[in-house]
Amino acid sequence: MKYSHRVIAAGVVAASLVGATFAVRGAEPAYPTKPIRLIIPYPPGGSVDFTGRQVSQRFGEALGQQVLVDNRGGAGSTLGHAMTAAAAPDGYTLMIATSAGLVGAPALGMKIPYDPQKDFAPVSMAAYVPFALVINGALPANNLQELIKLAKSQPGKLNYGSPGAGTPNHLGFEWLNILAGIQLVHVPYKGVGPALIDVIAGRLQMMFSGIPQVQPFIKSGKVKAIAVGHPTHTQLMPDLPPIAATFPGFSVSAWHAVVAPAKTSPAIIARLNAIALDVFRSPEYAKGVLAEGVEPTSSTPDEVLKLIGSELPRWRQIIKDAGITPE
Repeated sequence: MKYSHRVIAAGVVAASLVGATFAVRGAEPAYPTKPIRLIIPYPPGGSVDFTGRQVSQRFGEALGQQVLVDNRGGAGSTLGHAMTAAAAPDGYTLMIATSAGLVGAPALGMKIPYDPQKDFAPVSMAAYVPFALVINGALPANNLQELIKLAKSQPGKLNYGSPGAGTPNHLGFEWLNILAGIQLVHVPYKGVGPALIDVIAGRLQMMFSGIPQVQPFIKSGKVKAIAVGHPTHTQLMPDLPPIAATFPGFSVSAWHAVVAPAKTSPAIIARLNAIALDVFRSPEYAKGVLAEGVEPTSSTPDEVLKLIGSELPRWRQIIKDAGITPE
């Protein structure tokens, strides 16, 4: 009988251990077991879409599952952000979040159905899109200091274009107005392309633009690039000085990050972040995105939250000081 009791007791312990093992496995099931949806909050084409397709391919290879691109453009990228915030936090919906959706729209006071700081679980930064400050080729200025001097001699006479109120292209100049004590006048357009056409033609004096769009016209002399809005020198135009060299802290770059809906399992976020660090630091990824005018970067999830937390109050203050309202 004593022997029987020992056998039974051993069986109970073994069963308990097996049950505990299954309980642990049940708490964190295998991931992923099916394709993942990657929301890109812009239509096909452009830097956000390109970054997203790089992520789709490389994350899919690392995860052993398809990562399917789902372009959901609209409302200045806020439509895609809203869809992601409302998705199930199961790891099967990710998004290429943008500075426009997480910082620009909220800072501008647009009515959006999500909180940029509470409704997403960041994975990692993915890319920066440095802006070049370009001016008409005939404008008598060859650097930032000469442009500021020219603007001070003609207050309210020099115009700059942007793809719309509240875009980084717009807010960067409003910040420059404040820092330099000048009065450059905003002319909104329905896209970067039409504004660039007018800078080339001389109907507009300047704009912030992604570097690939303006490089052919810089080579032809139709426009001059005099500085970059990125806080440091860019790999794309390493000889171009940052505006931050004149005004420390100045930073106007679009950026992209990989995020999931809030409350996604920390274990899933940790796995995705490990993949992100491998992918975004690889020479292959860097070569691919640099060819499209995008600077590769990576981060911890917490660093994404800190970036949002630092940029929101800054842009809100600039928007308030400039008297900007949503269009």
